[in-house]
Amino acid sequence: MTRMPTYFISHGGGPWPWMPDWRVMFKNLEASFVQMVKDLPERPKAILMISGHWEEDSFAVMTNPNPPMVYDYHGFPPHTFQIKYQAPGAPDLAKRAADLIAAAGLPVKLDPKQGYDHGTFVPAYIMYPDADVPLFQISLRHGYSPAEHLALGRALAPLRDEGVLIVGSGLSYHNLRLFGPGAKEPSEGFDKWLNAALAKAPAERTKDMENWEQAPYARISHKEEDHLVPLFVALGAAENDKATMVYHDKDLFGGVTASSYRFDA
Repeated sequence: MTRMPTYFISHGGGPWPWMPDWRVMFKNLEASFVQMVKDLPERPKAILMISGHWEEDSFAVMTNPNPPMVYDYHGFPPHTFQIKYQAPGAPDLAKRAADLIAAAGLPVKLDPKQGYDHGTFVPAYIMYPDADVPLFQISLRHGYSPAEHLALGRALAPLRDEGVLIVGSGLSYHNLRLFGPGAKEPSEGFDKWLNAALAKAPAERTKDMENWEQAPYARISHKEEDHLVPLFVALGAAENDKATMVYHDKDLFGGVTASSYRFDA
């Protein structure tokens, strides 16, 4: 079977595909998700999402064969709390992933109840609107240790040769208190650093990610790094592969710069 790439995606704001004016704002992001599917070497056996919206005390793996919906957003129109994305889960692959994580000496548990959060169902809906590709999630771990999340990615790397598309879903800039014009300088500055860091040789790139807090505007761009940490998992699973920017937008919400990356040989 062909080796799958991995991705770190900026997943946009809230349930944007179901809000016409927001969908226009995110037209470039939508196009990038459509292109992702076209660029895959084959149809995935399953998609594994590591979303910035789910974290636990250990790495948790979703095993529900029919995951429910998690509407983890507030203040949006009533219809966005009725969205259904009914992709099947992938319990067998989830258990395989849990075994790989355990074999790497990382703390892991199975979660039979967790559902799809919007960091997962939003991009999946654009990629596969018929919800016909199995989909499961693995949580972040409290504390956001870069080394641990890189190690999680390394542990999951064999899944790339088993037809699984690994996607870290977050945002390259995520400071909900600083949107609009005030976001322009920090999001641009951090984005520029991120692009340069990901272009480095593998060992140097990994070191930069482990020390990401030293980047320009790091803590302004990520007051909490829940939306950056999925990048470490995607990178860990493709640590020696080339990074390619596959999405880039400026002036989202009046000032935010955001990017997404593909990792493959």
